[in-house]
Amino acid sequence: MTRPAWRDLLERCGLHVLEDTAAHHGPPVLAAIRAVAGYEVRPAATIPLASPDAAAELDRAWHLHATDTSLHAPGADPGPAGHGGAGEFLILPPDSKATDPAWVPVRDTNPGDLPSRIAEATGSPECITVSLDGRRLCAVSEEEYDYWVVRHTFD
Repeated sequence: MTRPAWRDLLERCGLHVLEDTAAHHGPPVLAAIRAVAGYEVRPAATIPLASPDAAAELDRAWHLHATDTSLHAPGADPGPAGHGGAGEFLILPPDSKATDPAWVPVRDTNPGDLPSRIAEATGSPECITVSLDGRRLCAVSEEEYDYWVVRHTFD
C-alpha cells in the first residue's frame, strides 16, 4: 500500500502522526475552513508580511494563541492511554491536494515554531489546527498584507 503524501509532509513539518485516528473527531472540515476564511472572520493577531522578522513574530503569535486556547494543553497529564497529552492536536494536512480532506491527529514535540516548519515544507505557513476534542481552533492564514492568527471555539 502506498504511503499518503500528506503523511510525509506532516513528518517533514516535525509532526508525529498518531496511529489511533478513530478516537479523534474534529469539527466538519468546511466549518473549520469557514471559521478561518469566512467574510466575518476577525484575527486574534496580525503580522505584516513585510515585517523583517515576520516568521518569528508569527511563530510567537501562533504559539501564544494556541497555548491560550488550550489547543494542545502544554504540560497536561497525558490522559488515558496517552491521549490528550502535551503537543497533541488535530491538523488538516497543509498544502494537501486531497479531494476529501480529513483531520489527522498529531503530536508536536516542539510546538513553538510550527508555522515556520510548515512554511519550510510547503512554502506557506498556513495551517488549521484543532484541539483533540474538536472544540478549539487555532489557525494561520496569509492575507493580502498580513499573516493572521485566527482563534475559534465550536459549540
